[in-house]
Amino acid sequence: MVMMPKRVKYRKPIKGQRRGVATRGADLVFGEFGLKVLENGWLKNTQIEAARVILARQLHKGGKLWIRVFPDKAITKKPAEVRMGKGKGDIDHWVCVVKRGKILFELGGIPEEYARICFRLVAYKLPLKTKFVTRTGGV
Repeated sequence: MVMMPKRVKYRKPIKGQRRGVATRGADLVFGEFGLKVLENGWLKNTQIEAARVILARQLHKGGKLWIRVFPDKAITKKPAEVRMGKGKGDIDHWVCVVKRGKILFELGGIPEEYARICFRLVAYKLPLKTKFVTRTGGV
C-alpha cells in the first residue's frame, strides 16, 4: 500500500526549505510512548510504510499505533541520461517534510521496555536520528 494523497492542489511542488523546529506535532497526544525526530529532512512514503509494517508485526493485535506523519509532497525526478531542460521531471515518490522535534509515531497499551524495543527496530529503517519519548517526559 503506497501512502499518497488522493488529490493535491499542485501536481509538482517546489523543493522548499528543510530547516527550523517543529512547533506543531511536537508533543505526545494519543499514546504513552513516541518516536521523536532530532533532525530536519524528508521521510519517503516507503520508509513510513516500512516502519508501519514493523510496528504492526511487533504489536500483533496488542496495543495501539498512531502514525503522526503523512507524505503529501511529490518529488520529481528526470530519467537517467536525459539532457538538461525540457521541463520538470515526472513524479518519482512522495515525502513528508519533518522538522526536528516532530513526533513520528505513538504507541499505547504496551509496557515501556517493549515500546523501546519496537521503536529501536523502527529507527534502523529511518534516515534521520530519533529519540524515544514518554508521556512523563523521561528519556
